[in-house]
Amino acid sequence: MLIRFTIENFLSFKERQTFSLIPGKGRLKSEHKTKSVKGISTLKTSIIFGANASGKSNLIKGINFGKKLILKGTKPEQKIDFQNFRLDKNLKKDSSRIEYEIQHNKKNYAYGFVFDQKGIQEEWLFEITKTSDKMIFERNNSSKNVFNIEYLFSKNKKEDEKQFLKFLAKGTPNNNLFLNEIRTRKVKENVTNIDDLLNVIDWFQNSLKIISPDDKYKEGLKFELKEDEKLLTTYEEFLNYFDTGICGVSLEPIDRKSVEIPDFVLTKIKDELLNAKSENIRATIISGKNTTYFISPKDGEIVYHKFMTKHRTNDSNSEELFDTSDESDGTNRIIDFIPLLMDLLKGDNVFIIDEMERSLHPNLIYDLIDLFLSKSTNINSQLILASHESSLLTQKLLRKDEVWFTVKDKNGATQLHSLEQYNIRFDKQIRKDYLLGRFKAIPRIGNRNKLTVLPH
Repeated sequence: MLIRFTIENFLSFKERQTFSLIPGKGRLKSEHKTKSVKGISTLKTSIIFGANASGKSNLIKGINFGKKLILKGTKPEQKIDFQNFRLDKNLKKDSSRIEYEIQHNKKNYAYGFVFDQKGIQEEWLFEITKTSDKMIFERNNSSKNVFNIEYLFSKNKKEDEKQFLKFLAKGTPNNNLFLNEIRTRKVKENVTNIDDLLNVIDWFQNSLKIISPDDKYKEGLKFELKEDEKLLTTYEEFLNYFDTGICGVSLEPIDRKSVEIPDFVLTKIKDELLNAKSENIRATIISGKNTTYFISPKDGEIVYHKFMTKHRTNDSNSEELFDTSDESDGTNRIIDFIPLLMDLLKGDNVFIIDEMERSLHPNLIYDLIDLFLSKSTNINSQLILASHESSLLTQKLLRKDEVWFTVKDKNGATQLHSLEQYNIRFDKQIRKDYLLGRFKAIPRIGNRNKLTVLPH
Protein backbone atom coordinates (compact mmCIF):
# COMPACT_ATOMS: atom_id res chain seq x y z
CA MET A 1 0.00 0.00 0.00
CA LEU A 2 1.07 3.59 -0.61
CA ILE A 3 1.11 5.56 2.65
CA ARG A 4 2.49 8.88 1.38
CA PHE A 5 4.32 10.27 -1.63
CA THR A 6 6.44 13.43 -1.52
CA ILE A 7 7.76 15.33 -4.54
CA GLU A 8 9.84 18.48 -4.97
CA ASN A 9 11.31 20.37 -7.95
CA PHE A 10 9.92 17.93 -10.50
CA LEU A 11 7.86 18.99 -13.57
CA SER A 12 5.19 21.41 -12.28
CA PHE A 13 6.02 20.78 -8.60
CA LYS A 14 8.26 23.51 -7.21
CA GLU A 15 8.06 23.37 -3.43
CA ARG A 16 7.79 20.10 -1.55
CA GLN A 17 4.27 18.64 -1.82
CA THR A 18 2.91 15.52 -0.11
CA PHE A 19 0.07 13.27 -1.28
CA SER A 20 -1.16 11.27 1.70
CA LEU A 21 -3.33 8.18 2.08
CA ILE A 22 -3.25 8.27 5.87
CA PRO A 23 -6.86 8.41 7.13
CA GLY A 24 -8.02 11.63 8.74
CA LYS A 25 -10.15 11.97 11.85
CA GLY A 26 -13.44 11.12 10.13
CA ARG A 27 -15.19 8.01 11.42
CA LEU A 28 -17.54 7.47 8.49
CA LYS A 29 -16.85 4.65 6.00
CA SER A 30 -14.35 2.92 8.27
CA GLU A 31 -14.37 0.01 5.80
CA HIS A 32 -12.41 2.27 3.41
CA LYS A 33 -9.40 1.92 5.73
CA THR A 34 -6.98 -1.00 5.87
CA LYS A 35 -6.09 -2.84 9.03
CA SER A 36 -3.26 -1.18 10.89
CA VAL A 37 0.31 -2.42 10.36
CA LYS A 38 2.53 -1.39 13.27
CA GLY A 39 0.24 1.53 14.05
CA ILE A 40 -0.25 2.73 10.44
CA SER A 41 -3.39 2.20 8.35
CA THR A 42 -4.09 3.57 4.87
CA LEU A 43 -7.05 4.49 2.70
CA LYS A 44 -8.08 2.08 -0.05
CA THR A 45 -8.93 4.75 -2.58
CA SER A 46 -8.21 8.34 -3.50
CA ILE A 47 -9.30 10.57 -6.37
CA ILE A 48 -7.33 13.63 -7.46
CA PHE A 49 -9.33 16.40 -9.12
CA GLY A 50 -8.08 19.52 -10.89
CA ALA A 51 -8.20 21.65 -13.99
CA ASN A 52 -6.33 20.71 -17.16
CA ALA A 53 -2.57 21.27 -16.76
CA SER A 54 -2.93 21.68 -12.98
CA GLY A 55 -0.50 18.83 -12.23
CA LYS A 56 -2.64 15.70 -11.75
CA SER A 57 -0.77 13.76 -14.45
CA ASN A 58 2.56 15.18 -13.27
CA LEU A 59 1.99 13.69 -9.83
CA ILE A 60 1.47 10.27 -11.44
CA LYS A 61 4.51 10.81 -13.66
CA GLY A 62 6.56 11.53 -10.55
CA ILE A 63 5.44 8.28 -8.90
CA ASN A 64 6.22 6.40 -12.11
CA PHE A 65 9.60 8.09 -12.55
CA GLY A 66 10.87 6.70 -9.26
CA LYS A 67 9.55 3.24 -10.11
CA LYS A 68 11.39 3.22 -13.44
CA LEU A 69 14.61 4.49 -11.87
CA ILE A 70 14.49 1.65 -9.34
CA LEU A 71 13.59 -1.11 -11.79
CA LYS A 72 15.36 0.01 -14.98
CA GLY A 73 18.06 2.40 -13.82
CA THR A 74 20.13 4.71 -16.01
CA LYS A 75 22.62 3.55 -18.64
CA PRO A 76 26.33 4.13 -17.97
CA GLU A 77 27.55 7.67 -18.63
CA GLN A 78 24.00 8.91 -19.29
CA LYS A 79 22.31 11.72 -17.42
CA ILE A 80 19.20 11.01 -15.38
CA ASP A 81 16.36 11.81 -17.75
CA PHE A 82 13.81 14.10 -16.08
CA GLN A 83 12.62 17.71 -16.06
CA ASN A 84 12.73 19.85 -12.96
CA PHE A 85 10.56 22.93 -12.33
CA ARG A 86 11.33 25.31 -15.22
CA LEU A 87 9.52 28.52 -14.24
CA ASP A 88 12.05 29.56 -11.58
CA LYS A 89 15.58 30.03 -12.93
CA ASN A 90 16.98 29.83 -9.40
CA LEU A 91 15.90 26.19 -9.22
CA LYS A 92 17.77 25.03 -12.33
CA LYS A 93 20.81 24.08 -10.28
CA ASP A 94 18.83 22.84 -7.27
CA SER A 95 18.24 19.19 -6.56
CA SER A 96 14.95 17.36 -6.87
CA ARG A 97 13.47 15.03 -4.30
CA ILE A 98 11.13 12.02 -4.34
CA GLU A 99 10.08 9.90 -1.34
CA TYR A 100 7.68 7.00 -0.93
CA GLU A 101 6.24 5.72 2.31
CA ILE A 102 4.90 2.25 1.63
CA GLN A 103 3.40 -0.76 3.38
CA HIS A 104 4.28 -4.24 2.18
CA ASN A 105 4.39 -7.72 3.74
CA LYS A 106 3.44 -6.40 7.21
CA LYS A 107 6.16 -3.76 7.30
CA ASN A 108 6.24 0.01 6.69
CA TYR A 109 9.09 1.73 4.88
CA ALA A 110 10.23 5.22 3.94
CA TYR A 111 12.36 5.15 0.79
CA GLY A 112 13.54 8.19 -1.13
CA PHE A 113 16.32 9.95 -2.98
CA VAL A 114 17.64 13.41 -3.85
CA PHE A 115 18.95 13.83 -7.37
CA ASP A 116 19.73 16.01 -10.35
CA GLN A 117 20.53 15.13 -13.95
CA LYS A 118 24.16 14.35 -13.09
CA GLY A 119 23.37 11.75 -10.46
CA ILE A 120 21.98 10.61 -7.12
CA GLN A 121 23.06 12.84 -4.24
CA GLU A 122 21.23 11.11 -1.40
CA GLU A 123 19.31 7.85 -0.96
CA TRP A 124 17.75 6.30 2.12
CA LEU A 125 15.60 3.44 3.37
CA PHE A 126 14.03 3.31 6.83
CA GLU A 127 11.63 0.89 8.41
CA ILE A 128 9.00 3.02 10.13
CA THR A 129 6.26 2.70 12.72
CA LYS A 130 3.88 5.33 14.03
CA THR A 131 6.42 6.41 16.65
CA SER A 132 9.89 5.34 15.46
CA ASP A 133 12.26 4.90 12.51
CA LYS A 134 15.00 2.32 11.94
CA MET A 135 17.64 3.05 9.32
CA ILE A 136 18.33 0.21 6.88
CA PHE A 137 20.79 2.19 4.76
CA GLU A 138 21.74 5.75 3.92
CA ARG A 139 23.74 7.18 1.05
CA ASN A 140 25.13 10.71 0.91
CA ASN A 141 27.50 11.54 -1.93
CA SER A 142 28.57 14.78 -0.25
CA SER A 143 29.90 12.84 2.75
CA LYS A 144 33.25 11.08 3.06
CA ASN A 145 31.44 7.95 4.20
CA VAL A 146 29.11 7.76 1.22
CA PHE A 147 27.16 4.70 2.45
CA ASN A 148 25.98 3.74 5.90
CA ILE A 149 25.11 0.03 5.69
CA GLU A 150 25.85 -0.98 9.28
CA TYR A 151 22.35 -2.43 9.69
CA LEU A 152 22.93 -4.69 6.67
CA PHE A 153 26.22 -5.78 8.24
CA SER A 154 24.33 -6.76 11.41
CA LYS A 155 22.11 -9.03 9.31
CA ASN A 156 25.04 -10.50 7.35
CA LYS A 157 27.84 -11.16 9.82
CA LYS A 158 30.23 -13.23 7.75
CA GLU A 159 33.25 -11.30 6.57
CA ASP A 160 32.84 -12.29 2.91
CA GLU A 161 29.20 -11.10 3.03
CA LYS A 162 30.27 -7.74 4.46
CA GLN A 163 32.96 -7.42 1.82
CA PHE A 164 30.45 -8.15 -0.91
CA LEU A 165 28.05 -5.49 0.42
CA LYS A 166 30.92 -2.97 0.70
CA PHE A 167 31.99 -3.73 -2.87
CA LEU A 168 28.40 -3.40 -4.09
CA ALA A 169 27.86 -0.06 -2.36
CA LYS A 170 31.19 1.34 -3.53
CA GLY A 171 30.49 0.16 -7.09
CA THR A 172 27.03 1.74 -7.32
CA PRO A 173 27.23 4.22 -10.23
CA ASN A 174 26.60 7.84 -9.39
CA ASN A 175 23.67 7.95 -11.83
CA ASN A 176 21.93 4.86 -10.40
CA LEU A 177 20.10 3.99 -7.22
CA PHE A 178 21.47 1.46 -4.73
CA LEU A 179 18.15 -0.40 -4.96
CA ASN A 180 18.65 -0.76 -8.72
CA GLU A 181 22.12 -2.15 -8.07
CA ILE A 182 20.67 -4.65 -5.58
CA ARG A 183 18.08 -5.71 -8.13
CA THR A 184 20.46 -6.19 -11.05
CA ARG A 185 23.36 -7.92 -9.21
CA LYS A 186 23.42 -11.47 -7.84
CA VAL A 187 23.14 -10.25 -4.27
CA LYS A 188 20.89 -13.01 -2.91
CA GLU A 189 23.49 -15.59 -3.88
CA ASN A 190 26.22 -13.86 -1.88
CA VAL A 191 24.57 -12.55 1.31
CA THR A 192 22.28 -14.11 3.89
CA ASN A 193 19.67 -11.42 4.58
CA ILE A 194 18.66 -8.41 2.54
CA ASP A 195 14.94 -9.09 3.03
CA ASP A 196 14.00 -5.43 3.59
CA LEU A 197 15.67 -4.33 0.37
CA LEU A 198 14.02 -7.13 -1.60
CA ASN A 199 10.67 -6.38 0.02
CA VAL A 200 10.74 -2.76 -1.15
CA ILE A 201 11.88 -3.76 -4.66
CA ASP A 202 9.07 -6.34 -4.79
CA TRP A 203 6.49 -3.62 -3.99
CA PHE A 204 7.68 -1.49 -6.91
CA GLN A 205 7.93 -4.45 -9.26
CA ASN A 206 4.79 -6.43 -8.44
CA SER A 207 2.37 -4.30 -6.40
CA LEU A 208 2.61 -0.78 -7.86
CA LYS A 209 0.88 -0.61 -11.25
CA ILE A 210 0.61 2.73 -13.03
CA ILE A 211 -1.64 3.11 -16.05
CA SER A 212 -1.57 6.19 -18.25
CA PRO A 213 -4.24 6.74 -20.94
CA ASP A 214 -2.15 5.09 -23.69
CA ASP A 215 -0.33 2.36 -21.78
CA LYS A 216 -2.39 -0.49 -23.21
CA TYR A 217 -1.10 0.43 -26.67
CA LYS A 218 2.54 0.29 -25.58
CA GLU A 219 3.30 -2.65 -23.32
CA GLY A 220 0.06 -4.46 -22.62
CA LEU A 221 -1.75 -4.76 -19.32
CA LYS A 222 -0.48 -7.75 -17.33
CA PHE A 223 -2.92 -9.57 -15.07
CA GLU A 224 -3.48 -12.97 -13.52
CA LEU A 225 -6.40 -15.29 -14.26
CA LYS A 226 -5.93 -19.05 -14.34
CA GLU A 227 -7.65 -21.22 -16.91
CA ASP A 228 -9.40 -20.00 -20.07
CA GLU A 229 -12.81 -21.02 -18.75
CA LYS A 230 -12.40 -18.77 -15.69
CA LEU A 231 -11.22 -15.93 -17.92
CA LEU A 232 -14.21 -16.17 -20.24
CA THR A 233 -16.72 -16.49 -17.41
CA THR A 234 -15.26 -13.42 -15.71
CA TYR A 235 -15.58 -11.29 -18.84
CA GLU A 236 -19.06 -12.56 -19.65
CA GLU A 237 -20.40 -11.80 -16.18
CA PHE A 238 -18.91 -8.30 -16.03
CA LEU A 239 -19.95 -7.34 -19.58
CA ASN A 240 -23.48 -8.45 -18.78
CA TYR A 241 -23.40 -6.59 -15.43
CA PHE A 242 -22.42 -3.34 -17.17
CA ASP A 243 -25.22 -3.70 -19.77
CA THR A 244 -23.02 -3.78 -22.89
CA GLY A 245 -25.37 -5.96 -24.97
CA ILE A 246 -22.66 -8.64 -25.21
CA CYS A 247 -23.92 -12.15 -24.47
CA GLY A 248 -20.57 -13.94 -24.44
CA VAL A 249 -16.89 -13.82 -25.39
CA SER A 250 -14.46 -16.08 -27.20
CA LEU A 251 -10.71 -16.56 -27.49
CA GLU A 252 -9.83 -17.39 -31.09
CA PRO A 253 -6.34 -18.94 -31.55
CA ILE A 254 -4.10 -17.10 -34.02
CA ASP A 255 -0.41 -17.17 -34.94
CA ARG A 256 2.04 -14.40 -34.15
CA LYS A 257 2.04 -13.08 -37.73
CA SER A 258 -1.68 -12.31 -37.42
CA VAL A 259 -1.20 -10.08 -34.37
CA GLU A 260 -1.26 -6.47 -35.58
CA ILE A 261 1.18 -5.21 -32.96
CA PRO A 262 4.75 -4.00 -33.64
CA ASP A 263 7.24 -6.85 -33.37
CA PHE A 264 9.42 -5.12 -30.75
CA VAL A 265 6.39 -4.77 -28.45
CA LEU A 266 5.49 -8.45 -28.83
CA THR A 267 9.10 -9.44 -28.15
CA LYS A 268 9.15 -7.40 -24.95
CA ILE A 269 5.87 -8.91 -23.73
CA LYS A 270 7.10 -12.39 -24.60
CA ASP A 271 10.29 -11.92 -22.58
CA GLU A 272 8.38 -10.58 -19.57
CA LEU A 273 5.83 -13.39 -19.64
CA LEU A 274 8.44 -16.13 -19.95
CA ASN A 275 10.43 -14.60 -17.09
CA ALA A 276 7.37 -14.43 -14.81
CA LYS A 277 7.17 -16.90 -11.96
CA SER A 278 3.58 -17.88 -12.72
CA GLU A 279 2.14 -19.46 -15.84
CA ASN A 280 -1.14 -17.76 -14.88
CA ILE A 281 0.11 -14.35 -15.95
CA ARG A 282 -1.39 -13.02 -19.19
CA ALA A 283 -1.09 -9.81 -21.14
CA THR A 284 -3.87 -8.05 -22.97
CA ILE A 285 -2.91 -5.52 -25.60
CA ILE A 286 -4.87 -3.40 -28.05
CA SER A 287 -3.85 -2.71 -31.64
CA GLY A 288 -4.16 0.71 -33.26
CA LYS A 289 -7.36 -0.61 -34.85
CA ASN A 290 -8.77 -1.39 -31.38
CA THR A 291 -8.50 -5.15 -31.75
CA THR A 292 -7.85 -6.94 -28.43
CA TYR A 293 -5.27 -9.72 -28.16
CA PHE A 294 -4.45 -12.03 -25.26
CA ILE A 295 -0.90 -13.28 -24.95
CA SER A 296 0.02 -16.02 -22.47
CA PRO A 297 2.74 -18.59 -21.73
CA LYS A 298 2.04 -22.29 -22.13
CA ASP A 299 4.61 -25.04 -21.62
CA GLY A 300 7.48 -22.60 -22.13
CA GLU A 301 6.04 -21.16 -25.33
CA ILE A 302 3.86 -18.10 -26.05
CA VAL A 303 0.35 -18.50 -27.43
CA TYR A 304 -1.77 -15.79 -29.01
CA HIS A 305 -5.54 -15.32 -29.10
CA LYS A 306 -7.84 -12.72 -30.56
CA PHE A 307 -10.52 -11.67 -28.07
CA MET A 308 -13.97 -11.71 -29.69
CA THR A 309 -17.39 -10.71 -28.36
CA LYS A 310 -20.69 -12.50 -29.03
CA HIS A 311 -24.01 -10.83 -29.88
CA ARG A 312 -27.33 -12.57 -30.33
CA THR A 313 -28.86 -12.27 -33.79
CA ASN A 314 -32.56 -11.76 -34.48
CA ASP A 315 -32.76 -15.51 -34.38
CA SER A 316 -32.11 -15.90 -30.65
CA ASN A 317 -30.69 -19.38 -31.20
CA SER A 318 -27.62 -18.06 -33.04
CA GLU A 319 -24.76 -15.70 -32.18
CA GLU A 320 -22.48 -13.45 -34.21
CA LEU A 321 -18.78 -12.96 -33.38
CA PHE A 322 -17.56 -9.33 -33.24
CA ASP A 323 -14.01 -8.05 -33.26
CA THR A 324 -13.49 -5.60 -30.36
CA SER A 325 -12.74 -2.94 -32.98
CA ASP A 326 -16.47 -3.16 -33.81
CA GLU A 327 -17.40 -2.34 -30.21
CA SER A 328 -17.84 1.17 -28.80
CA ASP A 329 -15.01 3.01 -27.03
CA GLY A 330 -16.94 2.70 -23.77
CA THR A 331 -17.28 -1.08 -24.10
CA ASN A 332 -13.57 -1.37 -24.85
CA ARG A 333 -12.76 0.66 -21.75
CA ILE A 334 -14.84 -1.76 -19.67
CA ILE A 335 -12.96 -4.67 -21.27
CA ASP A 336 -9.72 -2.92 -20.26
CA PHE A 337 -10.70 -2.61 -16.61
CA ILE A 338 -12.11 -6.08 -15.94
CA PRO A 339 -8.66 -7.69 -15.34
CA LEU A 340 -7.65 -4.62 -13.33
CA LEU A 341 -10.65 -5.03 -11.02
CA MET A 342 -9.92 -8.73 -10.59
CA ASP A 343 -6.30 -8.00 -9.67
CA LEU A 344 -7.42 -5.35 -7.16
CA LEU A 345 -9.72 -7.83 -5.44
CA LYS A 346 -6.92 -10.41 -5.35
CA GLY A 347 -5.16 -8.08 -2.88
CA ASP A 348 -1.71 -6.51 -2.46
CA ASN A 349 -2.03 -4.28 -5.52
CA VAL A 350 -1.83 -0.52 -5.91
CA PHE A 351 -3.34 0.75 -9.17
CA ILE A 352 -2.77 4.40 -10.09
CA ILE A 353 -4.76 5.38 -13.17
CA ASP A 354 -4.84 8.61 -15.16
CA GLU A 355 -8.15 9.43 -16.90
CA MET A 356 -9.92 6.21 -15.93
CA GLU A 357 -13.27 7.80 -16.80
CA ARG A 358 -12.42 8.39 -20.47
CA SER A 359 -15.24 7.09 -22.73
CA LEU A 360 -17.15 5.73 -19.72
CA HIS A 361 -20.60 6.88 -18.66
CA PRO A 362 -20.40 8.63 -15.23
CA ASN A 363 -22.65 5.94 -13.72
CA LEU A 364 -20.20 3.23 -14.83
CA ILE A 365 -17.08 4.84 -13.37
CA TYR A 366 -18.99 5.53 -10.14
CA ASP A 367 -20.09 1.91 -9.94
CA LEU A 368 -16.60 0.55 -10.67
CA ILE A 369 -15.23 2.44 -7.67
CA ASP A 370 -18.19 1.53 -5.47
CA LEU A 371 -17.91 -2.12 -6.52
CA PHE A 372 -14.23 -2.23 -5.55
CA LEU A 373 -14.88 -0.61 -2.18
CA SER A 374 -17.84 -2.85 -1.40
CA LYS A 375 -15.95 -6.06 -2.24
CA SER A 376 -12.61 -5.19 -0.59
CA THR A 377 -13.67 -5.16 3.07
CA ASN A 378 -10.99 -7.69 4.04
CA ILE A 379 -8.65 -7.02 1.11
CA ASN A 380 -5.67 -4.67 1.09
CA SER A 381 -5.49 -3.02 -2.33
CA GLN A 382 -5.62 0.62 -3.44
CA LEU A 383 -7.25 2.38 -6.37
CA ILE A 384 -5.90 5.90 -6.97
CA LEU A 385 -7.31 7.99 -9.81
CA ALA A 386 -6.71 11.35 -11.46
CA SER A 387 -10.05 12.50 -12.82
CA HIS A 388 -12.22 15.31 -14.17
CA GLU A 389 -15.46 13.45 -13.46
CA SER A 390 -17.22 15.72 -10.96
CA SER A 391 -20.07 13.25 -10.37
CA LEU A 392 -17.59 11.27 -8.24
CA LEU A 393 -17.39 14.20 -5.84
CA THR A 394 -19.94 12.96 -3.37
CA GLN A 395 -19.64 11.88 0.23
CA LYS A 396 -22.00 9.01 -0.56
CA LEU A 397 -19.04 7.42 -2.37
CA LEU A 398 -15.91 8.88 -0.77
CA ARG A 399 -14.57 10.09 2.54
CA LYS A 400 -13.29 13.68 2.67
CA ASP A 401 -9.71 12.46 3.13
CA GLU A 402 -10.01 10.44 -0.10
CA VAL A 403 -10.53 13.59 -2.19
CA TRP A 404 -7.51 15.62 -3.31
CA PHE A 405 -7.12 18.71 -5.51
CA THR A 406 -4.29 20.05 -7.68
CA VAL A 407 -4.09 23.81 -8.19
CA LYS A 408 -1.53 25.99 -9.98
CA ASP A 409 -0.42 29.02 -7.95
CA LYS A 410 0.45 32.43 -9.42
CA ASN A 411 3.97 31.17 -10.22
CA GLY A 412 2.69 28.19 -12.20
CA ALA A 413 3.62 25.67 -9.49
CA THR A 414 1.32 22.80 -8.50
CA GLN A 415 -0.08 22.82 -4.98
CA LEU A 416 -1.77 19.77 -3.44
CA HIS A 417 -4.53 19.94 -0.86
CA SER A 418 -7.21 17.62 0.50
CA LEU A 419 -10.94 18.10 1.02
CA GLU A 420 -10.17 17.15 4.62
CA GLN A 421 -8.82 20.69 5.07
CA TYR A 422 -12.29 22.19 4.56
CA ASN A 423 -14.95 22.38 7.26
CA ILE A 424 -17.72 20.50 5.47
CA ARG A 425 -20.61 18.58 7.01
CA PHE A 426 -20.78 14.87 6.21
CA ASP A 427 -24.15 15.38 4.48
CA LYS A 428 -23.01 18.36 2.39
CA GLN A 429 -23.32 18.13 -1.41
CA ILE A 430 -19.75 19.04 -2.47
CA ARG A 431 -19.98 18.76 -6.29
CA LYS A 432 -21.75 22.13 -6.65
CA ASP A 433 -19.16 23.88 -4.47
CA TYR A 434 -16.39 22.30 -6.55
CA LEU A 435 -17.84 23.55 -9.84
CA LEU A 436 -18.33 27.00 -8.31
CA GLY A 437 -14.62 27.07 -7.47
CA ARG A 438 -14.73 26.80 -3.68
CA PHE A 439 -11.89 24.26 -3.74
CA LYS A 440 -9.99 26.24 -6.43
CA ALA A 441 -9.31 23.19 -8.64
CA ILE A 442 -11.24 24.37 -11.71
CA PRO A 443 -10.06 26.13 -14.90
CA ARG A 444 -10.00 29.93 -14.90
CA ILE A 445 -11.76 30.68 -18.18
CA GLY A 446 -10.98 34.08 -19.73
CA ASN A 447 -13.15 36.87 -21.14
CA ARG A 448 -14.61 35.70 -24.46
CA ASN A 449 -14.92 39.33 -25.61
CA LYS A 450 -11.12 39.42 -25.85
CA LEU A 451 -11.12 36.70 -28.55
CA THR A 452 -10.40 39.07 -31.41
CA VAL A 453 -10.00 36.28 -33.98
CA LEU A 454 -13.68 35.40 -33.72
CA PRO A 455 -16.41 37.31 -35.60
CA HIS A 456 -18.38 39.86 -33.56
